[in-house]
Amino acid sequence: MATTTSFLTKPPSSDLYFIPKISSLCSHGSFLPSFAARPIPFSAKLETSSKTLRFITKATAAPGTKKAPSDERVHQVHSIDEFDEALRMAKNKLVVVEYAASHSYHSSKIYPFMVDLSRTCNDVEFILVMGDESEKTRELCKREKIEKVPHFSFYKSMEKIHEEEGIGPDQLMGDVLYYGDSHSGVVQLHCREDVEKLIEDHKLDHKLIVLDVGLKHCGPCVKVYPTVIKLSKQMDSVVFARMNGDENDSCMQFLKDMDVIEVPTFLFIRDGEICGRYVGSGKGELIGEILRYLGVRVT
Repeated sequence: MATTTSFLTKPPSSDLYFIPKISSLCSHGSFLPSFAARPIPFSAKLETSSKTLRFITKATAAPGTKKAPSDERVHQVHSIDEFDEALRMAKNKLVVVEYAASHSYHSSKIYPFMVDLSRTCNDVEFILVMGDESEKTRELCKREKIEKVPHFSFYKSMEKIHEEEGIGPDQLMGDVLYYGDSHSGVVQLHCREDVEKLIEDHKLDHKLIVLDVGLKHCGPCVKVYPTVIKLSKQMDSVVFARMNGDENDSCMQFLKDMDVIEVPTFLFIRDGEICGRYVGSGKGELIGEILRYLGVRVT
């Protein structure tokens, strides 16, 4: 049985794909959102429309009107100063910002889904920017380089960590779970030492560890992560963990040591040893591999 140190330094050659360069790291598989929202050029939609607006937010309510409870957690900002202050107040929480336009059909379609997410994701802040509302919001969009709507940007500690254009509900939910997860049963690993400690902690109980290795801006990694969260709640005999290889140098070195060249890669670890891996984002395939390493016959 290999020790924790030897496992991390030189993994068993029979279970790994040996390709020397990490520079070829790529996303595995395709990612096609179920809701194909075509983004529209933002520059062409900045003029105030004289037609009836299809996108209605709480900001349009008449004075004295009670705010609708459904969207009370979506904070609409109206200037650069308000935007920066909202990011500062969020501190290290995930902040999801939708940049929209009043007469954008796709903006109006995706907004209710963001409202629903805001009601269930209490540890995430949600912000709405109506780009064609005023000159101040136009300046904000120009500073953030927003050219098409709907556009979603994700921030942590006032730093933009991800952005998407024209996404649908499934991908929006996946992005929020992927970048904002901090309270699920999935153990978040941020360095090599975290991996060593996790392995050491589960040597006595002999639990299977499923380590999800990905990258921050990997579509298939985002796609499969809700499944990982769900499985972590259903499989008490399995420990689920995640590491983003591009989070820091220690994580990237770990990917190199494990010869991870495609993401997402799932490493199956028991008693300090790698017993297998699965490369891909297929939900059924992942579940099948986990059951196989649990000793469950899958027919």
